[in-house]
Amino acid sequence: MAEATPPDTGRDMETVTSADGTEIAFEQTGSGPPLVLVHGGVCDHRFWELSDVSATFADHCTVYAMDCRGVGESGDATEYALEREFEDVAAVVDSIDEPVTLLGHSSGALLSLEAALRTDNLRKLVLYEPPIAVDDHELYSDAVLAEMERLLDEGENEQVLVLFLQEIAQSTPEEIEAQRSAPDWQDLVDAAHVWPRSLAAIGEYEFDAARFADMSTSTLLLSGSESPPFLRDATASVNGVLPNSRIVTFDGHAHEAMLTAPDRFTREVLAFVQEGT
Repeated sequence: MAEATPPDTGRDMETVTSADGTEIAFEQTGSGPPLVLVHGGVCDHRFWELSDVSATFADHCTVYAMDCRGVGESGDATEYALEREFEDVAAVVDSIDEPVTLLGHSSGALLSLEAALRTDNLRKLVLYEPPIAVDDHELYSDAVLAEMERLLDEGENEQVLVLFLQEIAQSTPEEIEAQRSAPDWQDLVDAAHVWPRSLAAIGEYEFDAARFADMSTSTLLLSGSESPPFLRDATASVNGVLPNSRIVTFDGHAHEAMLTAPDRFTREVLAFVQEGT
């Protein structure tokens, strides 16, 4: 089991060393059964604080909200590969001394799905719309990625984030404004180089259903009725592959129900965590 250690930071964070030696940070709060939170793109672990979701979870669970590599308090490496991020999530899960529920949102859901194959310390899995290309869907156009890279080269870091939220996550103006007004926004702007590289890698990811056919972990898939079709179809495809999963749909909401319907979101997750206990 990997051993977590406190980093030298002003926040109450801990770190664990991932497989390639990169330090991955997480914040631990609350008490109860362990719940690991993995944020999506243009976020760090503070995303879960925007609508007090992490605080609500912490009333019932020991919450481990991690920073993906390159953002927040987590380290980074010179060379990037999506596989390293799968290992990062598994390292956090393995640092906990009892089986955990792992919750990932958006790209964090993809990382969590793959991490589930890399750890034996998983009790349950919650995936909110992993960005997996299925059928004829494309996650992004080459033009959007090229524009993000151009903006990055020109130092227009904030516009990289806004373009990502508009064109990739297809966030509503209200969701974008909620993130822009958050205290971590400038930190995310400073880490703008992370988003085009991860987006490009996720676009090249190939979902091999056979690898997950025997994954018996109890899995809750979350989706918004107003989310982009490619995300809803990806969720349905994962549900069709996993042998022990079900879908809950947030009617009238899109890709970030934790912001637009936080009470319903936390209620569904906590009911699943507590199921069978």
